[in-house]
Amino acid sequence: MQQVLAMTYLWLKAGHIIFVIFWMAGLFMLPRYFVYHQEALPGSPENALWIDRERKLLGIIMWPSLAVVWVLGLALAMTTGAFAQGWFHLKLAVVLALTAYHVWLARYAQALARGERRLGGKQLRMLNEVPGIAAAIIVVLVVVRPF
Repeated sequence: MQQVLAMTYLWLKAGHIIFVIFWMAGLFMLPRYFVYHQEALPGSPENALWIDRERKLLGIIMWPSLAVVWVLGLALAMTTGAFAQGWFHLKLAVVLALTAYHVWLARYAQALARGERRLGGKQLRMLNEVPGIAAAIIVVLVVVRPF
C-alpha cells in the first residue's frame, strides 16, 4: 500500500511540475505579446492576429494549465501534509498572487481586444519580470523550506 501511495505522489509531483512549466511559459509570453500587439495599428489585420494569438494562448495553454497546477498542487499538499508547514503558507500566498496576475493579464488582453491601450511597452516589459521573481521565491521555499 505504501508503495502505491509513493508512486501516486511521484506522478502527482511530475504532473504538477509539467503544468507549472506550461503555465509559466504562458505568463512569460503574454506580456511580450502585448508589447507587439500595442505596436499594431488598431483595426489592422495585424491587430486582429494578436487578438487571436492572445486568446489562443490563454484558452489553450494558460487557463487549462492553471487549473491543473491548482488541482495537482492541492493534491500534493494533502498527500504530504504541507498545510501544517510554514513554508507552504508563503508558497500558497505567492501562487495566489501569481494567479491574480494571470487574471489581470487575461483582463488586459480583453481590454486590448477592445482597443484600450492603458500601458506602455516599457511597463509591459517590466511586468514580464513578475513570474520570474515569483518562480524564484517558490523554488527556494519548496527546495530549502526555510521555516
